[in-house]
Parts: sequence; structure tokens; C-alpha cells
Amino acid sequence: MKLGYFTLTDNPPGYGEARKDPNRLIQDLVTECIYAEEIGLNSAWVPEHHFGLFGVLPSPPTFLSYVAAKTKKIKLAPATVVLPLNHPLRVAEEFALLDLLSDGRAVLSAGRGYDAREYTAFGVDFSDSLEIFFEGLDIVQKAWTQDSFSHDGAFYQFPECTITPRPVQDPHPPIYVACFSEPTLRRAARAGFNVIFAPFAAAMMFGSIQNAVAEFRRESEVAGYTGREAMCSYFTDVTFSEAETSKTKERLLKYFSAILPAFPSDPASTPPHISYFIDIANRLKNMKPEDLGSRSIITGDPEQCLGVLKECEEAGISEVIMYFNFGGLGHKETIEAMDRAAQHLLPHFES
Repeated sequence: MKLGYFTLTDNPPGYGEARKDPNRLIQDLVTECIYAEEIGLNSAWVPEHHFGLFGVLPSPPTFLSYVAAKTKKIKLAPATVVLPLNHPLRVAEEFALLDLLSDGRAVLSAGRGYDAREYTAFGVDFSDSLEIFFEGLDIVQKAWTQDSFSHDGAFYQFPECTITPRPVQDPHPPIYVACFSEPTLRRAARAGFNVIFAPFAAAMMFGSIQNAVAEFRRESEVAGYTGREAMCSYFTDVTFSEAETSKTKERLLKYFSAILPAFPSDPASTPPHISYFIDIANRLKNMKPEDLGSRSIITGDPEQCLGVLKECEEAGISEVIMYFNFGGLGHKETIEAMDRAAQHLLPHFES
């Protein structure tokens, strides 16, 4: 199993006066991604968020192209492209270009998102997000594997076209689907894609990350696909005292509280295929520090953190991407948290 760097650039209005300057936050993120390579992490994953409603980074491929020029080895990935808000042909072009400029280091992770406010601003029907997403993902894959093609679907129609440049990786950069629900997992598996889980959501839907990976593998193999990968993200902080651990959990509760406005909350107006977010929001709303176990966060002393990571490895997770700067953690403190992970966790896994 490998370890990577991950952030959602969380900086929502709920942080109040503690909100960071968005420009400074993005500049710090560049430094953190470069540092992730220096300390031996496998990958850097950055988000797509719009209008300062939650995160501050609107364009992963633009950002990652800049990071590509400053690094040599680290894998470069979005977590995740909100595909229904982007034309799939443009996504195919941008990530093929990133793959070329980085000499084959691009990864594509795509999802539907969960914030209806972003859909409204871009004029996209939130209730159609599931079908728009899978039609778009099919187009991206065809754009990378066919010399030319046309499309006449429910949401996209275009004449025969060819995507340039072509990806460096053969047949194309790895494609991951961000899975928060059982229907998304099953459709992703049956279409032959890899998946990326949030452990707390996987536990809600399947009982545990282990069950989620097993179910993904079963669905993939029934559809004739072997060797597909499952990854997961984890809030991570190696600590050395109960006080430090408690402080980290309080920071995560701050994060959960501030993210709630982005989640659907009205059963009457929420599309059925995304209604599970209402349950997630209700659970997060009532969480206390003692509720934050290994299904939510990796924290505690190195032995405790390693225990959770080894369980992920035994479950068949190929990579855990670690979220250090959640809940408004400063840049200096984030670098320190990355150093602790590099010293105490990374030596036990592939580099």
C-alpha cells in the first residue's frame, strides 16, 4: 500500500474570523504538494470547489500543471473533478495535457459532488447528476481510447472529433470514481473503473471499509474486470498525548460542522440518488469527540495510526491519501503533521 497527500482546501464561511486568505491558502498548497514529493509520498490530490462555499481551488488541472513543473515523481490527481459541472471533452483534453506535461503522472478522479449551490450557479440540474456523471465519464474514456468518435446521448451531443494531445500513459491515466453511495459503487465497478472511498461513508453504506472493498471487488469481477484498485482518504494526525489527540478531534468536529451547509438537507427537494447525504449530515451534526474513531480519522500515537493503516492494507486498499490540514490547520502546522507521518508511518509502506 502507498501513502499520499490530500486536501479539500476547506475554508468555509462557518470558520468565521479564522478563515484564511484564499490566495495564500492556494500558494501554501503548492508548497505542500512539492514537499509531499520531498518526503516520499506517492501522490498529491487536490479538490474542485467553487465560490468559496467550502473550498477555494476551482481548477485542479491548472493547479496540478504548475505542480508538475516543480516536481519529478509524485502522481498528480484531483479529488475530485465534479464532472457534471465540466464538459467531458474538456476534461479529457486537460488531463491528457497534464499527463503529457508531467511525463505520465496524471490520475483522474471524478465525482458528482454534493453541493447543489454549485450546480445552480453553473446552470446544471442537480437532480440529473448521476446520469450526467456516468455519461460524461464514458465520453472521457472514449476520448482517450479512440482516434475519433462522435456522441449522441441524453446530455451531450457532438460530431466526430479527436482529442489532442494524447495521454502518455497506456491506454490512459488511471480513472477513479469517488464513491459515497452503493449505487455509485456498483455502477463504477460494472463499468470497470477504480474507486476511492471516504471511510466514514463506506462504513455507513457497507458497515466497514473492508466490506466496501470486498463488495467492489465482487462487482468488478462479476462484470469481467480484475485488478481494479480501491483507495481511500483519511483525516490524519500523528499525536503524542491525549491533549493533542483531543485537539485534533475538536478540529475535525469544526470541519464537520462547517461542511454541513454544503450537504443536501431537505428530503422533499433532494434527488433520491443523493438522499444518503441527508443521513450523513444528520450523523455529523450530532457527533462528539468520543464518536470519532478509526472510521473517521487516523490519530493517536504512531502505533495506533499504523494499526488503522495496516487494516486498510489488509482490506485491499492500494493507497491511503492523508488529509492533514482540515479544520483550519495552519501551513506551518500542516508541514509538521506531514513530517510526523513521513517519520512514523511512511517507512512501513511502499514509497
